[in-house]
Amino acid sequence: MKRRTGAKAVAIAAAGALLLSACSTSTTGGGGGDDKGGMLTVGTTDKVVALDPAAAYDNGSSLVEQQIYPYILAYKPGTAELNPSIAESADFTEPTKYEVKLKDGLKYANGNELTSSDVKFSFDRQLKIQDPNGPSSLLGGLKSVETPDEKTVVFNLKRKNDQTWPGVLASAAGPIVDEDVFSADKVTKDQEIVDGKAFAGPYTIDGFKFNELITYKANPDYKGFIEPAKTETVQMKYYSDANNMKLDVQENTIDVAWRSLSATDVEDLGKNEDLKVHKGPGGEIRYIVFNYDTMPFGAKTDDADEKKALAVRQAMADSVDRQAIASQVYKDTFTPLYSHVPDGLPGSDEPLKSEYGDGKGGADVEKAKKALKDAGVKTPVELKLQYNPDHYGPSSGDEYALVKDQLDKTGLFNVKLQSTEWVQYSKDRTDDVYPMYQLGWFPDYSDADNYLMPFFYDTDETPSFLANHYRDEAMNKELNAQSSIADKGKREDALKKIQGELADELPTLPLLQGNQIAVSGKDVKGVDDTLDPAFQFRLALLSK
Repeated sequence: MKRRTGAKAVAIAAAGALLLSACSTSTTGGGGGDDKGGMLTVGTTDKVVALDPAAAYDNGSSLVEQQIYPYILAYKPGTAELNPSIAESADFTEPTKYEVKLKDGLKYANGNELTSSDVKFSFDRQLKIQDPNGPSSLLGGLKSVETPDEKTVVFNLKRKNDQTWPGVLASAAGPIVDEDVFSADKVTKDQEIVDGKAFAGPYTIDGFKFNELITYKANPDYKGFIEPAKTETVQMKYYSDANNMKLDVQENTIDVAWRSLSATDVEDLGKNEDLKVHKGPGGEIRYIVFNYDTMPFGAKTDDADEKKALAVRQAMADSVDRQAIASQVYKDTFTPLYSHVPDGLPGSDEPLKSEYGDGKGGADVEKAKKALKDAGVKTPVELKLQYNPDHYGPSSGDEYALVKDQLDKTGLFNVKLQSTEWVQYSKDRTDDVYPMYQLGWFPDYSDADNYLMPFFYDTDETPSFLANHYRDEAMNKELNAQSSIADKGKREDALKKIQGELADELPTLPLLQGNQIAVSGKDVKGVDDTLDPAFQFRLALLSK
């Protein structure tokens, strides 16, 4: 391919500031590196919900998307810096216009040209389909897409100088799909995508057996930002039991175990001199979602009472001991989370630490009892709490058993704990099946906005990802406004104010923040390079 120089690099500082710099030619993709060859096998317990980006907003599906689809912008490995990928350039031309110029000669593996029409099609269909398990909630700031010519795309935005938009282009909402293969108004089936060879990422799919095995082949026509794939063939093996994945990486049957081994397994494998444990920056969070319609005293229950429902949420926040969960279950590979935005991001705060429990992060049963009594709630309150045993790793059962134990021991709650596997779980939760339930989050882009907007911005046009019936018009306005604040300090103040208001209302109950962990054979290279703040596991960087 023609090497390009001088392309503008787009970086999002954690506070959301937009920076431009030169794009290095050393990371511009092509037909294959000099050291490319061989085969690797990577194991995971994550499940794929769908290959269609419009129908999947989860870590397992996003991992596949990152390998096979092209993006306008891509993160530089090891950083949170965004650079043009299939774009020649990308920049604001006006406060509400973000213009992209595409590279020459882009095409899909099936031979179809990739033009501005495909880009517009990709974003238009996300907004039209609005699948409840899809990432359309990330596109709340998009007004329309124009295509002046085959290489030019103009995104018309609702917010001036939207500091988050470049991150959205590299997120789960950003894959550019082939308009000749995908449906414009409904989810396209996995096999149709595979058969249509609608791929233009660093890899194509050569073999596909749903949630059992995916075989990737290096794409010789890839023209994105990262280097050409270092390994010709990569197999992704899906496990229903993390114990089997542990055994396979231990016996060198697989080269890498990526999500999710238990903390005990990681500790045990770290003692094996033939293996290496890799740890990357955090950003993953765990939390409980409250369905505002079906939780105790929810809007559609027989004894609906908004004040009592709030008191239940607040009393639960007073009763959980996050440090005990982090230490006992996760051996401190997770840390307590006291806000809806994880610690370490500019603008993050810890309002739940002082507002609930003992004011220092611990539990306080008397405070929980008072919250319920003041609202006139009779105890014990029956809580139907759902968790997922396979998507968030084998320790989820222990985690929620401990949450149940903590709540039950207060005498204020009677927890009915149930579990469902991920593929069904991801459907049930948006169908109001669970009054309260476990979720985790892996960032789409390294900005506090990504932990707020998808969850708590909710309109008829752009429903929230949580679909838990929390809607606050004042919150919508605040969330919209913060993304356009160019002054770093003022934006951080706005973000802290939002976190304080969410702590008062508790549409979700934050619990834990975790690190990224992978285990590999000592001969595997590139794992540390991809464990970065972007939370993208790039198979193209791996080799041995």
